[in-house]
Amino acid sequence: MSFDPMAVAVDWLDAYRAGDIEAILELYAEDAVVHCGCAGVQTITGREALRAYWVDRLRKYPASTLDDLNPSQNDRTIISYITSAGVMSALLAFDAAGRIKELDCSPSH
Repeated sequence: MSFDPMAVAVDWLDAYRAGDIEAILELYAEDAVVHCGCAGVQTITGREALRAYWVDRLRKYPASTLDDLNPSQNDRTIISYITSAGVMSALLAFDAAGRIKELDCSPSH
């Protein structure tokens, strides 16, 4: 592994907290898939759909602080963070280059 999955997860949250859409998108693989259960179940694919998802997310659910960060199996990281809607949890899976290939997010229970 030539990257640190937990460091990428922190970079992702830092970009989210800063509202930096370009930095957020740069962290995703070209073929990334987002499964979001935060406001109904959504599956987002494609660069433009991902951009639209993040524009909306940044406006409606800005992130504030880190709640928890844990490694998972197979180069995955679980990060939980606080938004205006409460504590959210995200499982980030990475490609070989360290880009996010899949994100599964939902409210923490």
